[in-house]
Amino acid sequence: MSGEVLVAPMRAALCGSDCPRVSIVVPVYEEEDSIPPLVAEIEAAMDDCAMPFEILIVDDGSRDRTAHVLREQAASHPSLKVLTLARNYGQSTALQAGFDHARGEFIVTLDGDLQNDPSEIPRLLKILLDDPDIDAISGWRFDRQDGAFLRVWPSRIANALISRVTGVALHDYGCALKAYRRDIIDNLRLYGEMHRFIPALAAETGGRVIEVRVGHRARVHGRSKYGLSRTFRVILDLLWITFLMRFLQRPLHAFGGVGLALLLTGGGLLAMLAFEKLVLGEAIGGRPLLLLASLMVLVGVQFIGTGLIGEVLTRIYHEPAGRRQYRLRGAGQPGRQEATAEGE
Repeated sequence: MSGEVLVAPMRAALCGSDCPRVSIVVPVYEEEDSIPPLVAEIEAAMDDCAMPFEILIVDDGSRDRTAHVLREQAASHPSLKVLTLARNYGQSTALQAGFDHARGEFIVTLDGDLQNDPSEIPRLLKILLDDPDIDAISGWRFDRQDGAFLRVWPSRIANALISRVTGVALHDYGCALKAYRRDIIDNLRLYGEMHRFIPALAAETGGRVIEVRVGHRARVHGRSKYGLSRTFRVILDLLWITFLMRFLQRPLHAFGGVGLALLLTGGGLLAMLAFEKLVLGEAIGGRPLLLLASLMVLVGVQFIGTGLIGEVLTRIYHEPAGRRQYRLRGAGQPGRQEATAEGE
């Protein structure tokens, strides 16, 4: 879903002549001890990269001293911008807040617990700079240092399931270390636990996504905020992603297909019962098959009606605000969009 209409005016107001080229977005929740070394490592990595940058740390309603530590760090680090959410909204919302305020041409995300290695950032940026056809890079924690069986194996199962359903085969959807081009992010809006599906959503908009092995470190400060329950929430969000990727532009195909199958089956059963009643003279009033066939016809009509309403809503979503249901490759990058349009 496009967020370009919503965030473009905000970015125009935020971005002046000193606009950074790279925005590093880090959502944090109760990571007071990790923040000072994290900021220092990011700045050291970007100093080697020699690209103008900003660090956007989003405090997702922490209840410890995280907000205080962030204010102290912002006072001594001009590159650091702090966003403080009113309450704990979750990682997807925190990332979206960072994306809305990011000004860079490239956007890099990572966790705030120091398990992602900031020294990997220049390597990811170099890949994007060297190959203009790559739109998103997803990190792969090849040698994970979590150590917990109940975290690693559910993650592997979830990755395999997401890859199978979305058609975007990645080993590690859960790795927070990722790099994107600006226009990919502008075409996304995040809700629920959707942050882990960004590579799949990027691919759905026509972006080219690759996976790169990155380092992973053991947690030193604080405790993990992830649990087994998140795996089940991911599965529920996967149902929405499946609909979003396959049927958002054509909801009638999703609801109408089921409705048509029920309608034809129920109608066929009713026709058979009518034949038995009218031609063979058999009593059908007390047969459960009559109730089942009638229910199938009724539910089938409702499904088709829901699909038609979805088609109307899809057009209402896109047309009044001028949202496009497609993305030109290279949009937002001078010189690339025009060349693509001429070749089509």
